[in-house]
Amino acid sequence: MTRKSRRLILIAACGSVLALAVGLILFAMSGSIVFFRSPTDIAQQGIAPGTRMRLGGLVKDGSLKRGPDQTVDFAVTDTNATVEVQYKGLLPDLFREGQGVVAEGMLEPGGRFRADTVLAKHDESYMPREVADALKAQGRWQEGGDKGAPKAGPKPVTASNGGTLGPRSER
Repeated sequence: MTRKSRRLILIAACGSVLALAVGLILFAMSGSIVFFRSPTDIAQQGIAPGTRMRLGGLVKDGSLKRGPDQTVDFAVTDTNATVEVQYKGLLPDLFREGQGVVAEGMLEPGGRFRADTVLAKHDESYMPREVADALKAQGRWQEGGDKGAPKAGPKPVTASNGGTLGPRSER
C-alpha cells in the first residue's frame, strides 16, 4: 500500500466513525428535540401523565380565569384541540387571550397541564410599552389594521428616554 492510499483509508474510517456517532446522537435525542408540542400533538400521541414538556399554541378566547394567590387558569388551543392549563405566578405583560403562548410544565392525570413557566410570544411588529405610549401621546399610534405600527409622518417622535424615532422608512 502506498502512503496516499493509507491516508485515504484513514480519512474514510474517521469520517464514517464520525457520521455513525452523529447518527446515534440524533437518534437518541429524536424524542426530545421539540421546541413545544401543540394540543393536537398531545391528544394524538397519548402522552403519559407526569411527562415534562412545553405546550404551545394560542390562549383560547374567553378561557382566562384569575383565582386567588396569583393562580391563573386558561386554555391553550391550536384550533383542532384544546388543553386546560393552570399556572401560579405572575404572567408576562404580553400575555392575553388570542395571543401565542408557550407553557413549560407537566401533564396531570386528568389531562390538565400544570405550568411552572409561561412565555408570551410576539411577532415582528412588537414594540416596547414605553415607545408605544410615546407614540400614543404624540397621536401617531395606529390601532388595529397595521398591527400597531406607527403612522408614517414628517415629524420624528420623541421617545420616553429622550431619543427620537423616525418613520419606519427612515430606520
